[in-house]
Amino acid sequence: MAVAGAGAFGRNHLRVYRELETAGAGVALAAAIEADPARAAEVAEKYAIPVFSSADALLSADLGIQAASVAVPTVHHHSVAMALLEGGLDLLVEKPLAASLAQADEIVALAEHRNRVVQVGHLERFNPAIVAVEPRLRRPMFFEAHRLSIFTPRALDVDVVLDLMIHDLDIVLRFANSEVREVRAVGLPILSPNVDIANVRVEFESGCVANFTASRVSTERVRKLRFFEPRQYVSIDYARQDLLIIGVDQALPPQVAAALASGLLDAAALAKLAAAHHASGPEAALGPGLSFSKFDVTPGEPLKLELGSFVNAVRTRCQPRVTARQGRAALALALAIQDSMAAHADRAGLRDFFRAGL
Repeated sequence: MAVAGAGAFGRNHLRVYRELETAGAGVALAAAIEADPARAAEVAEKYAIPVFSSADALLSADLGIQAASVAVPTVHHHSVAMALLEGGLDLLVEKPLAASLAQADEIVALAEHRNRVVQVGHLERFNPAIVAVEPRLRRPMFFEAHRLSIFTPRALDVDVVLDLMIHDLDIVLRFANSEVREVRAVGLPILSPNVDIANVRVEFESGCVANFTASRVSTERVRKLRFFEPRQYVSIDYARQDLLIIGVDQALPPQVAAALASGLLDAAALAKLAAAHHASGPEAALGPGLSFSKFDVTPGEPLKLELGSFVNAVRTRCQPRVTARQGRAALALALAIQDSMAAHADRAGLRDFFRAGL
């Protein structure tokens, strides 16, 4: 294995590959790519591996590298991924897959032409709470996703949609399993030249609707997904790896059913209701027609699960859990959201605000 990029994401990939190697998982961390001399020297010393300044230099060294993580800044995903694919490597490319759909399409096409594995680093797919809920999915019809983060100078080359929201876009696309019909979005730059806070509404051809809120200028960290489907409400806390399900009996009292249908009893209200009964145990009755279940979720580090899954896909030549085409779909929705935000800025006369920042 090699890791391209030794920034915030790449350092974690280096750490996990070395942990897998130490654990006897049949993986060897053999090299890295890092253009910054100081970071390159640090990685070489810490992991006792050669560090190259470019993908071409790595390939020219002929070290027998079979696969690599691409964790360079998004603007360089395409050039690094294409070079490594041409060199015959299987890849895990951090999200988003590329900076544009044209670039993503070239990566997908080359990977398929060369019969290479390309997995996209949508980390939340490997969150144990997400893995636990997937077999229980029925027909999700309404999503609420909140992803808030405290401001850091990391990943400012992209906006909050490509930085944070894209995690939830990928999950909802997977769960909704329907084509997108309409996107409405608004976003503003606050502390960076790009959009730092965004609110999005997506309607799918199936009639499913999803609301997304993402901010990287919050005073707190929140990573939650809630959704309604026939006769149940599901609440997922990504950070705590919690999975709560409120069952709605067919004999639900008419006044409660009406409140649910009208939105008066919304996700937040149901979450408070579940929290109030949390001490009652893993299963409890919340009142006529409602029941609360807290499912056991086997905890685990999502990145270690993700990289372990990637290694297995490389070894067995099976389809990765997050394919390049799925990564392309999440990118397409993210870019449609960017277009919608730009159109809103034009309508609201905010173009100068976007150019100048706050």
